[in-house]
Amino acid sequence: MSERPQMSREDFMAFILDHREKPRNNHKMDDPSVEWIGGNPGCGDIVNVYLKIGQDDTIEDVSFVGEGCTISQAGASFMTSRVKGKKLSDIEDMNYDIIFDTFGREVMATRPRCATLGLDTIRAAVKKYRDDARRASL
Repeated sequence: MSERPQMSREDFMAFILDHREKPRNNHKMDDPSVEWIGGNPGCGDIVNVYLKIGQDDTIEDVSFVGEGCTISQAGASFMTSRVKGKKLSDIEDMNYDIIFDTFGREVMATRPRCATLGLDTIRAAVKKYRDDARRASL
C-alpha cells in the first residue's frame, strides 16, 4: 500500500480555492427528497443542502446553495461531490477526517466550524429524511 504524497500548504489552498471558484453541485434542486439549511451564526456562513434519495437509501443527486467564507463554501462543494452515490448509512458514519485530510489539518485548525459546515448540514438533512420517513410510517 502506497502512502499519499505529502501536500504543501499551498497545494491545500489551491484545492480549496478551486472548489470556491468553481463550486461543484452549486444550484437549487427542484423537488428534492429533503432540504436542510445549516449555518454558523458567529460568522454568517450559510449552506442550504438538497438531497434526492433513491429507494435503496442512496443519494442519487445532491446540491447546495450558500454564502459565506471561502472555507465554508469550498467545504460544501467538496462534500457534495463526495456523498453523491453513497448510502445514507455511509453519510451517518462519516467523520471530519475526510475534510481535514483533504483540506489540510494545518489550514483547517483555525476554521473547523467553517470547514465542517457542509458535512454537518448534509448529515442533518439525512437525519431529517430518516425522521420524516419514520413519522410517515406511523
